[in-house]
Amino acid sequence: MQIVPAVDIRGGLCVNLVQGDYGRETVFGEDPVAQAVHWHEQGAAIVHIVDLDGAKAGHCCIAPQLKAIAAAGVPCEVGGGIRAMDTLHTVFGAGVERAILGTAAFRDPAFLREAAKAYPGRIVVGIDAKAGKVGLEGWLEITETDAVPFAMEAEAAGAARIIYTDILSDGMMAGPNIEATRAIARAVRIPVTASGGISSLDDIRALRTAEPDGIDEIIVGRALYLKRFTLAEAMAIASGK
Repeated sequence: MQIVPAVDIRGGLCVNLVQGDYGRETVFGEDPVAQAVHWHEQGAAIVHIVDLDGAKAGHCCIAPQLKAIAAAGVPCEVGGGIRAMDTLHTVFGAGVERAILGTAAFRDPAFLREAAKAYPGRIVVGIDAKAGKVGLEGWLEITETDAVPFAMEAEAAGAARIIYTDILSDGMMAGPNIEATRAIARAVRIPVTASGGISSLDDIRALRTAEPDGIDEIIVGRALYLKRFTLAEAMAIASGK
């Protein structure tokens, strides 16, 4: 199991939000590129980048940073505002390994299929859910659609991976929703990344029990920045050491 450190970018800064609320933002650094390089140097195989400005604007707002991260040799995945093929071409042209589709994957299945066909194995669908229901538009809208069947639809459309984020857990430092994540992983054959709520090494130990179900990556953000544990400690637990 891999630990994937998160670098959320807003206004050119490295930040973190609580439950996706732009009004509950903590700035953790002034140089997100340097932060991504730091995590890679500490052993991260891939870094999770979130374009928070792009999520609002509906297009990529961090192409220069993505190019700089790629030029530094840091593999990364990026999500936020990718809703059209031209934006997808922009982020892959900047050198990212994976692109994450969220709201667009839900609202425009044809776009998801086109994206997966154009970039096979590199399209990830981010499913954010509150009480099991899919959330959209930066979590401002909660649909009546259950997350599990949507995950199955995303797989059928060509998604190579699911990132499952429990909205009520995200940024709260109170532990992940393991059972909800496990339900997603059991419903699909593609790998699943767990996201939201990781606050301790015990949370990582608990998630490792779900690895046989298909959860092979854990995104960790706030806990690392608050120094609840080090990336090396998290990686050791995740790998079973």
